[in-house]
Amino acid sequence: MGDFTYQGYDNAALDVQYNARASVASFDDEYARLVEVSKRVMKDFEHQAGIVYDPASGETLDFYPAGEGAPLFVWIHGGYWRGGNAADNAFSVPGLHSHGFSVAVIDYTLAPAVTLDEIVRQIRTAISFLHRNRGRLKIGADSFVVGGTSAGGHLTAMLLADGWQNTFGVPQDIVAIGLDLSGLHDLAPLLHTHINAWMNFDDAMVARNSPQFLIPQTSPAHLIASVGGLETKEFCRQTTAYAAAWRQAGHAATVVDMPDHNHFDLPLTLREPDGKLVRAIVEAYAIDREGSRK
Repeated sequence: MGDFTYQGYDNAALDVQYNARASVASFDDEYARLVEVSKRVMKDFEHQAGIVYDPASGETLDFYPAGEGAPLFVWIHGGYWRGGNAADNAFSVPGLHSHGFSVAVIDYTLAPAVTLDEIVRQIRTAISFLHRNRGRLKIGADSFVVGGTSAGGHLTAMLLADGWQNTFGVPQDIVAIGLDLSGLHDLAPLLHTHINAWMNFDDAMVARNSPQFLIPQTSPAHLIASVGGLETKEFCRQTTAYAAAWRQAGHAATVVDMPDHNHFDLPLTLREPDGKLVRAIVEAYAIDREGSRK
C-alpha cells in the first residue's frame, strides 16, 4: 500500500479506524441480533421476496407493501460492499411501515465479483425500477425516502448526487429524504487499507464514487445523517464532514445524535416506530409534503 497519511493516520492506524467489525466486542453477536430480528419480520410481515429489478445482473429486492398509494422507504444494506443481503436487513421495515410506508430492501452484487461502479449502477437501477413500477407495487406519487448504513450510507449518498437521474429515467427530485447512517463519503483512505483487497479501487474510481465531492449545487433532498457515538473517530468524522458540506451547499440537513450506539445496533433502531431515526424521517417527510402542496 505504500506510505500514506490521512487525517494524521498512517496505513496501520487507518486499518484500525475503518475496521468496523473490530469496533465492537463481538461482530458475530451484533450481526446475529440483526438476523434474528429480520427473520421475525419476514415471518410476520406480508412481503414479496426476490423481485428482479435489474435483468442485466439478475439482482432483486424484497417489497413490504403498506397499502394503495403508500409512500416508499428504500433500504440499502451495508457490509463494506462485500457482505450482507436483503433477508438479513428486514429489521429496517417495522418502524416506518408502522407509519404507513411501504418498504423495499435492496440486494446488489457483492465485491469483488463486481466493481463499485457496477454496484452504484445497480442501486440507481433499483430506484428507476421502483419509480417505473409504482402502479404494479401500489407506490404513491411522492418522491422516495432512501436510507442505508455504512456501505449502504455511501450508496444512499450516491443517490443524492446529481448527473445520473436523466440517464436512469427518474425525476431530479426522486429522493426526498436520504437517511445516511455511518456512511463512507471520501473513499481516498480506503485505498490504503485492507478494504482495498476486495474493492480494487484506483484513484479514478475513488473520484467517481466519493459523495463528499459530488454534492449537487441544488437539491430538494433532506439529508438525515447519524453515526453511533461508539464508532471510530474516522466513521464519526466522515458523517460530520458530509453533513457539514451538505448544509454549506444550502441544502436541508438534520444530524441525529446517537451517542450510545455502535456501528451495528444504530441501524437496528429502525425497527422502533418511535425511535429517534424513524421520528426524524417522519417529521422531515411531513415537512416535505407540506412544502410540495404549497
